[in-house]
Amino acid sequence: MKTAADFVDALSEITLDNTFNPYRDNCPVHDVPEAAKRRRTNLQRCLEACLEGEADTIWVARDLGYRGGRRTGVPLTDEAHLNDASCLFAGAPLVRATIGAPVAERTATITWGQLRVIGKPVMLWNVFPLHPHAPGDAMTNRCHKKSERVATWPFMLALLDLLKPRKLVAIGRDAGMALADLSTDVSVVRHPSYGGQAEFIAGIREIYDLAPATAATTEATLPFAEFA
Repeated sequence: MKTAADFVDALSEITLDNTFNPYRDNCPVHDVPEAAKRRRTNLQRCLEACLEGEADTIWVARDLGYRGGRRTGVPLTDEAHLNDASCLFAGAPLVRATIGAPVAERTATITWGQLRVIGKPVMLWNVFPLHPHAPGDAMTNRCHKKSERVATWPFMLALLDLLKPRKLVAIGRDAGMALADLSTDVSVVRHPSYGGQAEFIAGIREIYDLAPATAATTEATLPFAEFA
């Protein structure tokens, strides 16, 4: 996998039980007919922008979520923040792959609040790059299994080889544990969900040597109501 296109093409070939591969699969309820193709293009454009912009950091969470990366193809990014992602990734045109009202995700909202402040190219990724869901219920999130991580871990290593980052930022303890044995420097911050928002923001600001956040900036407001 020498290029961004090679990486995305290889990722689109993966199939695992009780997972949704947004770069291969189309949701019969929420997706446009060419949704998987659009998401592949979104991811490839982000990767190419990071390569051209010499992004030296990757933020890594645990799994793709059904409100975020499953729909957009961009990790840690919901439809409400595709325009923000386009700006961060050197103006790369990123497009929706779904029908109906756009869906916002709280984790993406908090994450992009900090990315806007930093204003530097950052690659976004997940330890498990697909969306794992409960059996028979595609619109749920679950933690990936060890066997699923093993099956897709070559993509984490390939991404490191492709981008050669100076630093990884693990979002959440699970991501931190998964990345602990890598030779790349890893900083772990609290995951912003379940009451961890203020600690996440404080951790990111410490890593980037930013002034501590005020009370107003630690309260994330969704850009619109979340839709089921």
